[in-house]
Amino acid sequence: MWHSSMADVHTRIMKKNYDPVPQWWFYSLLILIIGLALLTFLLGIGLALLFTLPIGVITATTNQQQGLNVITELIIGYMYPGKPLANVAFKTYGYISMSQAIMFLQDFKLGHYMKIPPKSMFIVQLVGTIVASSVYFATSWWLLTTVKYICDPSKLPEGSPWTCPGDDVFYNASIIWGVVGPQRMFGNLGLYSKINYFFLLGIIAPLPIWFLSRRFPERKWIRLINMPILISGPGGMPPTRAVNYNMWFAVGIFCNFVVYRKFKGWWARHNYILSAGLDAGVAFMAILCYFFLQIKDINGPQWWGTDADDHCPLAGCPTAPGVKVDGCPVVN
Repeated sequence: MWHSSMADVHTRIMKKNYDPVPQWWFYSLLILIIGLALLTFLLGIGLALLFTLPIGVITATTNQQQGLNVITELIIGYMYPGKPLANVAFKTYGYISMSQAIMFLQDFKLGHYMKIPPKSMFIVQLVGTIVASSVYFATSWWLLTTVKYICDPSKLPEGSPWTCPGDDVFYNASIIWGVVGPQRMFGNLGLYSKINYFFLLGIIAPLPIWFLSRRFPERKWIRLINMPILISGPGGMPPTRAVNYNMWFAVGIFCNFVVYRKFKGWWARHNYILSAGLDAGVAFMAILCYFFLQIKDINGPQWWGTDADDHCPLAGCPTAPGVKVDGCPVVN
């Protein structure tokens, strides 16, 4: 057995004259470094936990889910400017995790109305997640290893379906919020700093509705005004085109003014099932259209709202000063 008398002279002198470093100093430093290393991950998960409840309430009340993608991109863009991969990862943990949590809650809510045992619903969700993630990973791995020049339209053969248009969303977000950074767009180095005042406007916008509902309690329709929906709803119109909203208005008006007024009892029992059926119908029709039409290069008829031309001829014009392109004005 080792004894203190067996220590060399240097060890005995150091032990006699100086106190050793407490072990908790090392442990504290280790915990601190680990905490700093996991700060981004924990902050993203914390945002998801913080916003799941209020956004879940809005989703349950209005069937419209609000997103945290801009908030998460803004936060990580200020914390780690010039880091596109960090921006994408933080967005995934802070926004996508919350969105997935609300989707799981929607399944439980539907199971509640369908009288499905909660344990069975949980098992189905877990198994479905494992199967889906495995299939997604295997498909992505297979495509990346077998398709040459995937996601590069300039090198792919003409008519190739492997152009990865959906990846542009995450890629563009990583460039705008990661590489360029919010400080160069919405901060003191950018041209759009005044847009930050809309955060304040969004915070105070529900207050007048709350005040009017308290001031005029007999006007029950005032409580139905939902400012988050009114503000965020039109945000999807530019990329999705107006035809999507026309269909939404048509179905909504028909269900509320015809079905609800005539069959209020039936609507109260089956409205959530109808909503799930419409969503499932859209998903099945998308799959059928792909396998029976698009895979054979049959894109279907061209009617109003489906034309690729957005009737904005100047959208593709350069905005840099002095650049000359036929059909475009020259910016001074």
